[in-house]
Amino acid sequence: MSTHFFLLSGLLTSERLSWLEESLKFYFIQIYPESLMYRTNADKPVFTFYLTGDALSSIEIPETQQTWSVILSIASVRIVCDRQELDLRGISTERLKMKNPGQVVDVNSLSSDKQPSFWSDLVSELKHSPSSNQPADIAGWFQYESPYMHRSALYGTRFLSAALDNRFSVELYADLDGVHMGHVDQNPTDAENIGQSLDELSDRAGKRDLTCQILAASHSAAARGYNTFDDGEGIVVSTSGLKSFKIRDISTIVARFRHNHVILSENAGSVQYPWKNSAPQFDRAEQSSNSLPFLIFITKSPYSTEHAYGAISFAAACAHRGILTRVVFIEDGVYALTGKPQVSPDAAGFNIIDIINAVAGNENLRMFALTPSLQKRGTAKNPALKAVLEIGYPGLGKLLFYQPGNVQAEHQRVLIV
Repeated sequence: MSTHFFLLSGLLTSERLSWLEESLKFYFIQIYPESLMYRTNADKPVFTFYLTGDALSSIEIPETQQTWSVILSIASVRIVCDRQELDLRGISTERLKMKNPGQVVDVNSLSSDKQPSFWSDLVSELKHSPSSNQPADIAGWFQYESPYMHRSALYGTRFLSAALDNRFSVELYADLDGVHMGHVDQNPTDAENIGQSLDELSDRAGKRDLTCQILAASHSAAARGYNTFDDGEGIVVSTSGLKSFKIRDISTIVARFRHNHVILSENAGSVQYPWKNSAPQFDRAEQSSNSLPFLIFITKSPYSTEHAYGAISFAAACAHRGILTRVVFIEDGVYALTGKPQVSPDAAGFNIIDIINAVAGNENLRMFALTPSLQKRGTAKNPALKAVLEIGYPGLGKLLFYQPGNVQAEHQRVLIV
């Protein structure tokens, strides 16, 4: 059982691991200082990092391995590695394990088919991330990358499959290129068939008297040619989509985010809030809310991909439905805030700064920029962006771990895009 956990599958650069390290330092110094004075029970870590995919390379790269050693010097932190992905990449954990015995796990527990499963280990965290003191009964996955080109779609189906094995109903939310997961007639010759996996999830859920919802954002589906018929009221029919794949208005997906189950993605996490009413608070919702707050880190530069634009749009949609949503521009994401971009009047798109200013008026949306990311790139925030506040590492720690005022929630969702 962990108080906080993160799933990391993307490349863990030294910059990303450094701001994660700084955030943990803030937590253990400001919130949980007693853990620094004596070794706590290693069987009950406060933080668990679940590593799969490219994130595993950080264990061997000297620079990031050193940062992991610093993080693991805190006994309340643990790493759980995906054994199958370690073997695929030929990565060894021995050096890190020798330095930090008991804190680096590279042997996964057995799933229902008696095979080692990293994803079953991850699902075990959901059992300890309850809502209203009752076991959570839904596991969600947010997918915004295309299948086959990216392994995140495969990770999503594996996570949801493990959740079904553990008697969770499952939900998949697809946006941007993630909608391609639901295309009919997928027939890969050198990879697991994602479309078939989705059909199997739906079939298995029905046989176990569980639910399986697979929802795709209609605006992303329309941009990619999926919409065959739109009733104008949020329901879209597509002849190009799987039967289990429901194309719906973004508000339908956001409505699921108002519920209090854990939703993961390629790089995501769940941060628990203390039960005590005297817990420190940071930021405040304008109106009382029991929806889980949502913290989104935008790490990609704008224009070359849809990541930054899509994240801002989704954040605005969540805020519009009453979810306190905080966006942090960090790493290359700070390039969305710099310069003075100009767009030709005949151009189809908008510049990212105009989009940020357009959504800034929502009372449930807060935007921040990490000053060290700006400094590392030798740039500065555009002064016209009054709604984006600069913060340092202490502010980042408060956003992650301090409960917002006027919000009655037991944990916060974290998404790194």
